[in-house]
Amino acid sequence: MEAILTERIQNSLRYFMFKNAIFLCERLCAEFPSEVNLQLLAACYLQNNQAYSAYHILKGTQTAQSRYLFAISCFHMDLLSEAETALCHSNEPGGEIPNGAAGHYLLGLIYRYTDRKKSAIHHFRLALSIDPLLWAAYEELSILGAAEEATAVFGEAAALCIQKQYVHHGAASPNLHVSTAVSSGAVAQPQNGGPSNTSFYNTPSPMASQLSAVAPPPLCRNVQPNGSNLNTGNTDGSPRSVVNTTIQAPRRKFVDEGKLRKISGRLFSDSGPRRSTRLAGDSGANTNANTTAVAGNGTNSSSKYLGSSKLSSVALRTVTLRKGQSRANDNIEEGIRNEAFDDARSNMASTTSSSFPSGDVRSLEQDGATVLVGGVVISGSKVISGTSEVLGLLRTLGEGYRLSCLYRCQDALDTYLRLPHRHYNTSWVLSQIGKAHFELVDYLEADRAFCLACRVSPYSLEGMDVYSTVLYHLKEDMKLSYLAQELISTDRLAPQSWCAMGNCYSLQKDHETALKNFQRAVQLNSKFAYAHTLCGHEYVALEDFENGIKCYQNALRIDSRHYNAWYGLGMIYLRQEKFEFSEHHFGMAFQINPRSSVIMSYLGTALHALKKSEDAIKIMDRAILADRKNPLPMYQKANILMSLERFDDALEVLEELKEYAPRESSVYALMGKIYKRRNMHEKAMLHFGIALDLKPSATDVATIKAAIEKLHVPDELDDNL
Repeated sequence: MEAILTERIQNSLRYFMFKNAIFLCERLCAEFPSEVNLQLLAACYLQNNQAYSAYHILKGTQTAQSRYLFAISCFHMDLLSEAETALCHSNEPGGEIPNGAAGHYLLGLIYRYTDRKKSAIHHFRLALSIDPLLWAAYEELSILGAAEEATAVFGEAAALCIQKQYVHHGAASPNLHVSTAVSSGAVAQPQNGGPSNTSFYNTPSPMASQLSAVAPPPLCRNVQPNGSNLNTGNTDGSPRSVVNTTIQAPRRKFVDEGKLRKISGRLFSDSGPRRSTRLAGDSGANTNANTTAVAGNGTNSSSKYLGSSKLSSVALRTVTLRKGQSRANDNIEEGIRNEAFDDARSNMASTTSSSFPSGDVRSLEQDGATVLVGGVVISGSKVISGTSEVLGLLRTLGEGYRLSCLYRCQDALDTYLRLPHRHYNTSWVLSQIGKAHFELVDYLEADRAFCLACRVSPYSLEGMDVYSTVLYHLKEDMKLSYLAQELISTDRLAPQSWCAMGNCYSLQKDHETALKNFQRAVQLNSKFAYAHTLCGHEYVALEDFENGIKCYQNALRIDSRHYNAWYGLGMIYLRQEKFEFSEHHFGMAFQINPRSSVIMSYLGTALHALKKSEDAIKIMDRAILADRKNPLPMYQKANILMSLERFDDALEVLEELKEYAPRESSVYALMGKIYKRRNMHEKAMLHFGIALDLKPSATDVATIKAAIEKLHVPDELDDNL
């Protein structure tokens, strides 16, 4: 009877019939009470997203597997202290962690979320040393900024480890074995997001008809129903860029130039806190126009990709090349491109194969050794070649992800290009590419990458919170609204869905409703750092700085490398004229992301406010070099030069800036102010007039008119100009 019930329970779990599994397992435990059967019952409840039930069943148990399952339950209930105690048994201070790699990974998560970074890194590395294919541990190390190069992690040592586990032990799985009663009902490992990352199978979702009677606009522009010529690339198999370089996010780069008007004397229109990375209040509209122009180009390769219905058979690659690199749109045959990708894959595999000791490889091949893998007997040579291919793939994916987490985004994009096209065209990779372009302030390319990710896997939520911010920056209110509805329809219990909804309301300047949506995201997953940061942005928009600071600090408790929160704190202190605090927080953001032109711009502003003008000019120069298309540092540099009475240098910078922002009223207003300081009243009046003609905001109009009225007032009498 016990064997029959156990087999039926495992069969129910295998087919996701959790309710039936729980019922039968209760009968099993009543008839045959044992800790092994209790483990199986706890596993059934965990599979059914009832961690609290598993918690009460296993509380007080002592075996290693029970402790592991109890720790899983505690983790999902946010009882991190109890979870740690269960894994690190008090009676065995030097004892092994249950379940090897999985146990160390779980303990690493616990240490990470309790702000013990060194211990977290230690256990994530131990988990990888035990199971080199535990990608989640490498992902966590990358997030913590502590990952080694992927070539070292997924290299020879990893290959030997896997070879030893499979070949010498003949193991059915490279992971350490767990209780036989529980292994069939696989317990989901906790993910980075924490307790709310539950199975999608039983997520209630509204029907599409409940959302709107009118079909919303498509997510991707210019979708060509009949397909199009997709043979765009170059002869070496590497796809070329298909759109001009122009993503970072506030919400990644949440810059609000209007916030510093009182400090720096800028005359920007208020383009929304924390997000805008450009001077002009209408820059979003200009970007929109550019988007339309690019999408409307019939020869644009990216648009052709979007029109394809065979995403799995073509390379949907778009990448922004480094400055100085040539771009090519030479057509090549599909077969040539696929062959090039296959050659790259073969080279990748052969590199790993060469890392194996030749003696072991020869003995496995010559002796015809066989091993058991997943219940299937395969030859030793296939184990070696399979391991070689897997590790080669993880080296490329891992290095790309590591570089992204270090904000070396262009290097990450170049790394992802080395992937075989079948892997490049997956939603995870395309989402990572979208995030990289997002950090590069290339919202157009980010939109394309995320749009492709949605087409490949419309059910995936990976990166959709960032995608919603991309659409926010592009002021694509229709696409953003559609995306939010689609995400809510897909999974209304996912924080990404509510972040998208919050962005939608924030774009409409309804900050109170946006805040409620972001708070809902936090409620669903308290470990989702970005949701806390978005709450902070909305509080700042509502002038509630105290709660904004709390939200940013909550985000940093979850992820100390979440530079957006450091940046947000710096902006609050800058507005409050607490310049030393502002410099510190901008400095922390700069240490994490030293390639951000926007962070450098505001760090320079804080330095200037602290009378460190020479240091401020140096950091502004770095910001200008980091992103020539960002006019903010040039404008700030001109402001600093004017305050140092280096008027000619300031005018030279502003003349150059006019080439990048020809319709920015604040540039002309600042030039008018400089000419006024030099007693060149006619030129001053001319530039003030041009500034008014460019239709600045009401606040800026009042400031410019006041400057005109005081045009002939000596500077020493005009302290308020």
